[in-house]
Amino acid sequence: MKFRNKSEMSYHYRINLYKLIVVLALALSCIALTTVAFAYDLERKVQEFTLENGLRVLIVERHFSPTVSFYIRHKVGAVDESSEHTGTAHFLEHMLFKGTRTIGTKNFEEEKKILNKINKVINALDTERMKGKEGNKPKIDQLNRQLEVLQKDAGKLIIKSEIDRLYTENGGADMNASTGYDLTSYHVSLPANKVELWARIESDRMINPVFREFFPERNVVIEERKQTVESNPQRKLMEQFLATSFMVHPYRRPILGWASDMYYLNIDYMRNFFKTYHAPDNTVIAVAGDVSASEIMKMIKKYFGGIPSKKKPVSHLSEEPAQQGERRIELVSDANPYMMIGYHKPTLPSFDDYVFDVIDTILSGGRTARLFKVLVEKKGIATSIDTANGFPGARYPNLFVFFATPRCPHTNKELEDAICEEIEKLKKEPVTARELEKAKNQMRADFLRKLSSNSGIANMLSYFEAVAGDYRYITNHINMIEKITAEDIMKVAKKYFNSENRTVASLVRMRD
Repeated sequence: MKFRNKSEMSYHYRINLYKLIVVLALALSCIALTTVAFAYDLERKVQEFTLENGLRVLIVERHFSPTVSFYIRHKVGAVDESSEHTGTAHFLEHMLFKGTRTIGTKNFEEEKKILNKINKVINALDTERMKGKEGNKPKIDQLNRQLEVLQKDAGKLIIKSEIDRLYTENGGADMNASTGYDLTSYHVSLPANKVELWARIESDRMINPVFREFFPERNVVIEERKQTVESNPQRKLMEQFLATSFMVHPYRRPILGWASDMYYLNIDYMRNFFKTYHAPDNTVIAVAGDVSASEIMKMIKKYFGGIPSKKKPVSHLSEEPAQQGERRIELVSDANPYMMIGYHKPTLPSFDDYVFDVIDTILSGGRTARLFKVLVEKKGIATSIDTANGFPGARYPNLFVFFATPRCPHTNKELEDAICEEIEKLKKEPVTARELEKAKNQMRADFLRKLSSNSGIANMLSYFEAVAGDYRYITNHINMIEKITAEDIMKVAKKYFNSENRTVASLVRMRD
């Protein structure tokens, strides 16, 4: 096309640019509307299956891009460990990246012989070290030398990080794992034509894991604790806060484990722990992406269907008694002041837990929420303020927690008093209709945002199926939130936000 002058050419480009913007806006609007419609129609989109061995599978077909996301959740975490083996669940997560009988080894039959010798030496070494001063030092030195030689021999047969390599070379992304108090999770996103690769790797990991490099990796998690907890005053405070808030329930124990336990994490206990809790009848798999549910179920049945179930042993978990008086703890450190305030409360699906979700959003849902506006912007006594509902887990009754950092020269005490003033307002003054609706709108938006991707969908489905026993909690949650009133908020605040139900932990600067 020829133009008479630059003005005409400029006008033509502006018109075309305007048309392009309109088309893009319409396209984005369609995508947004599709996401909203999908989210609120989630239950109809989910196809659910249960294999004969008890494995639960949730599948959502989304043909937007040729990718698929996988989440595997095992209903096991730090709460399921015995008291003398704290840190096992987290350590096991590390070990399951070490490979299997067919992945990560050059010759497993030869490697197995060496691994058996290594395990015997480690057990003998730990037994001697547990004796403390009465331990036989020459024997300990001899076992250490023997272990060093065996580990070098085993290292010659190991292919390091082969699971990572297989996924990466085949377009894998977002590959990671995590261990919490309630669950252990493994997830990855792949091209849609790599479903069988995922099924082969993950089923093999559930059937034939090899806990190779056990001793070096144990030192890795010990060092992890030193770097992330023992050298971090806020993390140390959190650890002591939980140990003070929970007197008997295992939520009081750290996920990484107590330092004294980690030095003796035991491979035989870990094997039994794995067989008991990583069984198919204690596992949920969620798949979301460009897949055919019928085809992927054929694949899952082929690779996972033959794994034997293992009924979890019936055991009594110590129930936390009702708190009957305020608890306080102070950690002195060469660090800036910081504090945590926690209140005991029930977990899902209690109606009060839904109310606490709304309270959480009203108090700290962004920079326009109450606590930030009052304590950070208006009064200027805090540099940061946040809240969390369902801390540190959701399988059992838990805490509603305030996390706060005072702004110098203000103190933890001033900040605590200001937080208590805001709590009293919740008890005595009904939340306005506008503020309540704003919080609900924000929660709806957060809900939609989490369901805007394959990984977000697989994440939420697997989490609530494992923790709540039914993924439908996701959509039920939105419906329940709509019913909550200002009176419900006042009632719950009065019931739980009281001094005898409170634990306060303060980080204070070391005095000269």
